[in-house]
Amino acid sequence: MRRLLRRPEFRLFFVALAVRMIAESILLLALAIWVKELTGSDGLAGATFLALTAPMVLAPLAGWVVDRAPRRRLFVALNAGTAVLLLPLLAVHDASRLWIVYAVAAGYGLSYIALGATVTALVQELVPAELLPDANGVSQTVKQGLRLVGPLLGAGLFVLLGGPAMAATCALGFLVAGAVGLAVRPAPGAGGIGATGTAPPRAAEVRAPGDGRGELVAGVRHLVGEPALRRALLAVVVATIGLGFGETLWFAYVDRGLGREPAFLGVLVSLQGIGGLIGGLGSAALVRRLGELGAMALGVATVAVGFVAPVWPVLGLAVAAAVLIGLGLPVALVGTMTLVQRNTPPGLVGRVSAALDALASGPQAVAIGAGALVVGLVDYRLLYGAIGGLLLAAGAYLLTGRRLTTPHTGGRYEPDDADDSAGPATLPVRLG
Repeated sequence: MRRLLRRPEFRLFFVALAVRMIAESILLLALAIWVKELTGSDGLAGATFLALTAPMVLAPLAGWVVDRAPRRRLFVALNAGTAVLLLPLLAVHDASRLWIVYAVAAGYGLSYIALGATVTALVQELVPAELLPDANGVSQTVKQGLRLVGPLLGAGLFVLLGGPAMAATCALGFLVAGAVGLAVRPAPGAGGIGATGTAPPRAAEVRAPGDGRGELVAGVRHLVGEPALRRALLAVVVATIGLGFGETLWFAYVDRGLGREPAFLGVLVSLQGIGGLIGGLGSAALVRRLGELGAMALGVATVAVGFVAPVWPVLGLAVAAAVLIGLGLPVALVGTMTLVQRNTPPGLVGRVSAALDALASGPQAVAIGAGALVVGLVDYRLLYGAIGGLLLAAGAYLLTGRRLTTPHTGGRYEPDDADDSAGPATLPVRLG
């Protein structure tokens, strides 16, 4: 961690990233609260999250843009653009302009996707390969810490300032993040590309001459064609389906199992945030010691144990479950991000990152809806047990492939010359 923070280019980027994440954590919940206050409808408030996630269908296009633009400039432009995007919210004072909130939410969802892919690619440029776990770990630590204070801060600002002023505050945060990003200058030799601020090279192996669609789906092709990423992709999809299904069970667990008010769920979320802080701080060391797939396996297995614990509705186990889920998630996420950065050519990492997000988020959204339907029909304890078993299977699948990512401290992905013309499509599409 100290080596990482001694690098001035990363320190500046980290400040910009932290400011962006703070604004982000305030905005995501506050939009739904705003809709609820304007309409009094839980359904319309929930539709805000649908508007935020709908642009996921454009993830391949967003990834393509990230791979064709200078990443530092794109980071600045996206933050500034997000600030401008929020300005129409200043005109929302009653339910007659509710459409503005939904339109802004959809635009912000697209910005969120593009910024996520940009950050993954920019970290690859700014940080040597041996420090990638540290960079991803410190990012996850901040994100998990904001789980503790972000929702409370967002709700508090909304109550204190009102919707329009809250939106202006978030816009200012994105502007500050973009301004700090202007000062970021990759050190010579810091990463594979970007030291000169030029656009990433168009690697021959990721292009389909004359076929724009080939370039848009190149991220998926690489995920399927590279053995370690292929294994991670399948495990991530299975794990996110389990997590999505479990999202709707917590209220039933708190109410029917623990016999407490729904507000007690906030206590469990806070405990999960504490676990997330610990997991984020230790994730880099685990990735180095176990390799990316090994760390992912440990993280997913830890989350699985956290989902099995609610089968027995005891307060002590509820506390342990929340902490375990918080511990495991950042370890699995840091392993995933580091694997993408180390096993993907620089000119393709934006599309791979966006494709992974899309392929995981789609099934997760379906699973959330399915969980909402099933929770009233099946005992929640059986559902927790099934989810825990599913996650344990995903963790075992990752563990059996750990040889694909042996522990190491360096070595950025370098495609063989022989593969440049053939590309990932020539690799056998099979698991293992």
